[in-house]
Amino acid sequence: MTFTRIAWIATVLVALVAAALLLLAGYTGYAGLAVAVALAAAINLL
Repeated sequence: MTFTRIAWIATVLVALVAAALLLLAGYTGYAGLAVAVALAAAINLL
């Protein structure tokens, strides 16, 4: 596994954790934005 792939996986995980925390705090719009960021980063894993 290359360093760039590990970095993208970490980026996706951080964005998903941020989305979960924002959702728990009641910030649904920002949680949706964090999910969109995670999806955009996940494209680089294909």
